[in-house]
Amino acid sequence: MARQTNTLFIACGALAREITDLIDRHGWTHMTVQCLPAILHNTPADIPERVRQKIRAAKDDFDTILVAYGDCGTGGLLDAVIAEEGVQRIGGPHCYEFYTGAEEFRTLSEADPGTFYLTDYLVRQFDQLVIRGLGLDRHPQLLETYFGNYNRLVYLAQIEDPELVSRAREAALKLGLSYEYRFTGMGGLADFMRSTNQGDQRDGDDNDRLLA
Repeated sequence: MARQTNTLFIACGALAREITDLIDRHGWTHMTVQCLPAILHNTPADIPERVRQKIRAAKDDFDTILVAYGDCGTGGLLDAVIAEEGVQRIGGPHCYEFYTGAEEFRTLSEADPGTFYLTDYLVRQFDQLVIRGLGLDRHPQLLETYFGNYNRLVYLAQIEDPELVSRAREAALKLGLSYEYRFTGMGGLADFMRSTNQGDQRDGDDNDRLLA
């Protein structure tokens, strides 16, 4: 049997819990995850260089380095780093599309361009990142400025958790948006991680849809 390669995932902190859960569930002991702070989404121009630093610091220690980031607002600059450093990243512009798949996300977007999306991570961090992060706790009058062009909130759920569903509904109420729930499971994130395994037998597809 061929030796399993020692693999590093350099990931956005917003994906840390999901990646770690997948590694634990499948027993992928040859995989390591290192995360950059999710707050970098507020300054996307900083993401490419921070990813480059992680890649270069790890090259001597890992056989394979993969990047679990979308473009995330870098305007193609992250892909330029990926190409220059000779590594691979998950396909897609952002984590919403990782989870739904490109076709379903396109359908959602075309049905209502004024859609605000939440993942499990964003539901858990909603008050910190959205309410306090945008200053809505201090300046509620800014709600119309930020969200006046949105119509609905769609919660893309990775796990089935009634508490998170309740919190997502509450988030929609706070923003004055209609609410919709879509269960995605781990979607393309699980596929990306599974495809890197030698001798991949695509085990656990159903479990990845129901990961809790």
